[in-house]
Amino acid sequence: MNINKIRMPVDISMTILSVILMGGNYLFPADIVHEILGLALFLLWAVHISLNRRWFGAIFKGKYNPYRVMQTFINCGILICTIFLMISGIILSNHLFTFLGIEKGLGFARIAHLLASHWYYLFMSLHIGLHAGIIANKIKQKKNAGNDSTLTKNGNSEEENGSKKSARKIISRIFVTLACLYGIYAFIIRGVWKYLILRQQFFFFDLERGYLLFALDYISIIVLFATISHLLATCLKKKR
Repeated sequence: MNINKIRMPVDISMTILSVILMGGNYLFPADIVHEILGLALFLLWAVHISLNRRWFGAIFKGKYNPYRVMQTFINCGILICTIFLMISGIILSNHLFTFLGIEKGLGFARIAHLLASHWYYLFMSLHIGLHAGIIANKIKQKKNAGNDSTLTKNGNSEEENGSKKSARKIISRIFVTLACLYGIYAFIIRGVWKYLILRQQFFFFDLERGYLLFALDYISIIVLFATISHLLATCLKKKR
């Protein structure tokens, strides 16, 4: 079995679940749904770590350049946040883990869950940015293969094909720029920065903005920090 074919669906599923779970219990009438989805995310994380076990096994081997330091910091940040989310989630559980009989530490678990969930989201977005180049190259290869076949069938010139590529590149950059600008707005208006430094210790869901805008806001935040991570990683690779 080709592991690379599994990685993409797992990563996409993890991202979608993360966006949904950031809405807390406000997205569902019963909090057991949040617990089930949270457990599903942790299981996907177990699969993700298993698929990337070679990277984790080599973490103390070899030399470290600036890019590898950045990559290790981000990946370890996600792992630490995941551990805190798992522990605090089990303590706060009202359904799936009540058989453990944990009654102490609810106050700590609530704050830890709020803090870890938002830092996890930030690190996850940065992590996506590290792999943005690989994803873009795969898409580019598929498009180039399709364009070559279209060029042969329709007899289009290489100049026409090249101009179309340039136009798509400009449009995609404009789209990413607009998404990043909106991501800055969403980061501020949703008060994400307040959760990261515990300026706000209770999660607030703006019902007036609705669920669709909630998803749009948090997806734009992913695009913002993924773009920052991608640009920084590109610069570090060039210096290397």
